Amino acid sequence: MVTISNGPGRIAAGLMRIRCVREAVAEKADLSGLSHRPTLRTWTGLGLMGFSYVIGWPAVGLLAWLSYRLREPLVAVVGGPLAYGLSHLVFLTGAALAGADYAKTVLRRAVRRLVERLGGRDAVPGSEEASDRPGKTGVEHP
Repeated sequence: MVTISNGPGRIAAGLMRIRCVREAVAEKADLSGLSHRPTLRTWTGLGLMGFSYVIGWPAVGLLAWLSYRLREPLVAVVGGPLAYGLSHLVFLTGAALAGADYAKTVLRRAVRRLVERLGGRDAVPGSEEASDRPGKTGVEHP
């Protein structure tokens, strides 16, 4: 593995130690698996996933503001975790509706793009064998 001194490059190099990240980079993961038109179920799942971001932290912030204005801390203490938990449930429902294959394809491409942007060409080894050699810790990565 190439030694990189800057922060983002080190993060990218660390990510490249993970098998699924190496596979996504080596296979040049893209969105070609999504060539078919998404179904209504998939669109509904993606919509719910997006909506979960709208009701997550903004709702917690609104409850904190409301708690401050009402001088009632229990509004934020009880309502914040409930709102955040609700947003997680909405996200998980959306992910289940969108489908695991759809999410896997999108996440593999996102990981590949992240590693390429963080480390550029330095973080992406020329061959698969270069990243499988034991490092300073002596631990082999599958």
